[in-house]
Amino acid sequence: MTRLERLKFLNLELPPSPKPQGWYVPVVRTGNLVFVSGQLPLKKGKVAVTGKIGENLSPEQGREAAVHCLLNILAALEGNGVPLESVKRVVKLTGFVQSAPDFHGQPQVLNAASELLTEIFGEAGRHARAAVGVNALPLNAAVEIEGVFEVQEESPQKNAKKNP
Repeated sequence: MTRLERLKFLNLELPPSPKPQGWYVPVVRTGNLVFVSGQLPLKKGKVAVTGKIGENLSPEQGREAAVHCLLNILAALEGNGVPLESVKRVVKLTGFVQSAPDFHGQPQVLNAASELLTEIFGEAGRHARAAVGVNALPLNAAVEIEGVFEVQEESPQKNAKKNP
């Protein structure tokens, strides 16, 4: 089963590749590493989950936001020339959780994204991670996640076409 088929099996689908919300590029490849800029929980172009976890949002709503962020990360890969089938390993996720001052469950919120990566990529989806509580995020998003992926080497013929 391909990774896109696994998503469908899980009743999930990739949204269109998100457009940058600022002056940056969504995906940068250097060698066999691909860095995906922080993705918000966008759904149909709007932030799907806003607010602070532990204040006006539950941890479960934070987990929902983390899944939206992850789907946008995967859509950014696919939409920027990095097919999910080319991913050899998920290297690291860094997640930022907009949190109430007394909320300390950031790792549990981000577990939703980590668990989903393992369901999609199997053992190659297990990764290093940081879960950071923050006071505010862009557009009042509840969660923002960025990722690093190891991908297969590009073929020399493909490189020759890019660099004549």
